[in-house]
Amino acid sequence: MCNNMFSLEGKVAVVTGAGGILCGEISMGLAKAGAKIALLDLRLDMAEKNAEAIRNQGYEAAAFECNVLDKKSIENAKDEVLKKFGRVDILLNGAGGNKPDGTTSDKLSFFDIPQDAVSWVFNLNILGTIMPTQVFGKLFAEQDSGCVINISSMSAFHPLTRTVAYSAAKAAVSNFTEWMAVHFNQEYSKNIRVNAIAPGFLLTQQNYYLMVDEKTGGNTPRGESVLRKTPMARFGKPEELVGGVIYLCSDASKFVNGVVLPIDGGFNAYSGV
Repeated sequence: MCNNMFSLEGKVAVVTGAGGILCGEISMGLAKAGAKIALLDLRLDMAEKNAEAIRNQGYEAAAFECNVLDKKSIENAKDEVLKKFGRVDILLNGAGGNKPDGTTSDKLSFFDIPQDAVSWVFNLNILGTIMPTQVFGKLFAEQDSGCVINISSMSAFHPLTRTVAYSAAKAAVSNFTEWMAVHFNQEYSKNIRVNAIAPGFLLTQQNYYLMVDEKTGGNTPRGESVLRKTPMARFGKPEELVGGVIYLCSDASKFVNGVVLPIDGGFNAYSGV
């Protein structure tokens, strides 16, 4: 009974940003739970690499090129996914990220952050979430069922120092998650759910040297600050996001809608005192 509640057998999951480490791990986890996986990324070669890893484990997966900031590209990817798998049940909006020019530093003050850097971060994180939801969400409305998972952040709850554009963009993702959950139910179907996860501090290629000193291998001052604020006193691992995502996609959470689930080792719960 319990295993059946968490099963994704017969489901088709679309994952954007699937060429990356985090969404590659999530895609593998969804496949192991029974779903067929469509891995979408602007970098088709990276998406194909992750799709091949899934297929090598005996599961069904295919890679598709997709620019989440180009609606025509998303529409084309949707058509290709439908041609391959016949339907879509789950959309995980994993495309996102930050860039140094949108972040304050010793070399770049808040007053000098360029507009195009802020726009780049906002567009990738919030428009890159909204636009795939428009395209695949229309399918969900037509078939009277579906599940959307967005990727928020610790910085959405309380803004982190330096990451001005990213913190604001992820706060917008959390807000959109709640708005879209209500809108789908009120306007289209009571059987569509929209939730998000908010990862804590994971060691990935993107942030590794913000947390770990490149020369010594020890923690940077920022890394030490994160660990002091994390009751579990360690960084997370990409695979530790998988259980929460499977829960939110499965019947185990079929009355859970409009939530942002922290997966953070207690970071968001701790006031520091």
